[in-house]
Amino acid sequence: MPDTQQRCPWCGTDPLYVHYHDTVWGRPEYDDQALFEKLCLDGQQAGLSWLTILRKHNTYRAAYADFDPNKIARFTEQDQARLLNDPGIIRNRLKVQSIIRNARAYLALQEQGVRFSEFLWQFVAHRPIQNQWHSIEEVPATTPESEAMSKALKKAGFNFVGPTIVYAFMQATGMVNDHLVSCKAHQECRELSAQD
Repeated sequence: MPDTQQRCPWCGTDPLYVHYHDTVWGRPEYDDQALFEKLCLDGQQAGLSWLTILRKHNTYRAAYADFDPNKIARFTEQDQARLLNDPGIIRNRLKVQSIIRNARAYLALQEQGVRFSEFLWQFVAHRPIQNQWHSIEEVPATTPESEAMSKALKKAGFNFVGPTIVYAFMQATGMVNDHLVSCKAHQECRELSAQD
């Protein structure tokens, strides 16, 4: 039986992308480590398609200790060399170093008593923004909220967190519901937000 569910057109028909659209993108995420992982992965996407990163997700988890900031922050020069030789991830020195740097910034916030989830969700007043887009052309690449979050993340020591990357992160983690109103997931995400 063919799949006739109405979806946002950006996910196309690739089964991995469709599954991501249907079960992850736009659903509110509050777990600190899951948010850290997603922010790092969005930084890895810079200059690439999200599908490229999605296909490498499991190898990223293996390479980066399941995105445990405590473990990543202790990565050595030898670990960096290992990562730069790992064909399962994007072998870009700046991107490899960014995840290690971000882990250290994450831990620095934690040491100050700041929960990562609280730090991030403050930029949307701790409630998902419910947008009402009718076409993908209406969806912005950045917003004042993503610019503010980007600035705060950079000040806290994170990198690969420009406003465009941060807005993609906000969309993916449900801080904004940017599913088109014609998409079945739009209403599902609204209902999930109402339960929080």
